[in-house]
Amino acid sequence: MSTIALFGALESGLIYALVALGVLISFRILDFPDLTVDGSFPLGGAVFAVCVMHGVNPWLGCLLGAAAGACAGFVTAWLHVSLKIMQLLASILVMVALYSVNLRIMGAPNLPLLNQPSVFAPFFNADASNQYWIQPLVILAFVLVGKFLLDWFFSTQTGLAMRATGANTRMAKAQGINTSAMLILGMALSNAFIGLAGALFVQTQGGADISIGIGTIVVGLAAVIIGETLIPGKRFIVITLAVIVGALLYRLFISFALGSETLQNMGFGPQDLNLVTAILVILALRLPAIKAYIKRKLRS
Repeated sequence: MSTIALFGALESGLIYALVALGVLISFRILDFPDLTVDGSFPLGGAVFAVCVMHGVNPWLGCLLGAAAGACAGFVTAWLHVSLKIMQLLASILVMVALYSVNLRIMGAPNLPLLNQPSVFAPFFNADASNQYWIQPLVILAFVLVGKFLLDWFFSTQTGLAMRATGANTRMAKAQGINTSAMLILGMALSNAFIGLAGALFVQTQGGADISIGIGTIVVGLAAVIIGETLIPGKRFIVITLAVIVGALLYRLFISFALGSETLQNMGFGPQDLNLVTAILVILALRLPAIKAYIKRKLRS
């Protein structure tokens, strides 16, 4: 793998680390199967693209992309809490609706962002020769800030109440916690991270596209599972670190797999990205069982 390809994989992995942090909140903290992700990711990108094209500062555009994602998460939670629609169905309904919403926002299936300002541009050289390593570095800053904010938030009373809501809703209610509010807040926070990831993604790709969200939830889940398996821990600061590492390793695995000469000789190529992704997700889902099997063998 070339240096540029390696930095590209790291860049993509760091973007999906933000997605994984969002998925961690919904799936692990709140125990809420959320497919809104596949819609809120392109939503964040669409909002950013339109904002920048209308002269909005790109840093503000990122925040607006995150806010748009938060609104999507809010709607999903509201459908479940207020209208009593089951969690999975509520998220599917919002995901489907967001396809049309994103088209409305962009006005077209895709929007090019060439020659438009980005959060990376101020750090580039005159000839943009440092672009390949500056972009991952800036995204890393976003990821670290997001991680530390989550670590802090989930150590507060509100964060602990949210964790209690996901762990045991009945017990949380008995303790006087407003579980509905915690669910809505948690889902908004989860999709805010995903919307921010979408805003950063379109800047690295040079354009927003209606289809960029396909399979996002799969990547996020794989990152969470890989991270938790390789770096087990009960402290939240360790859990968030594990998720970030899981996202980075996942994207590196994808890059190595697609760049492998052995696989290329077998006929695999870029068109097989989704197939390779599915295989890696299956392996990630089996990792906990494989790890437990190895431990049993070692003990015996």
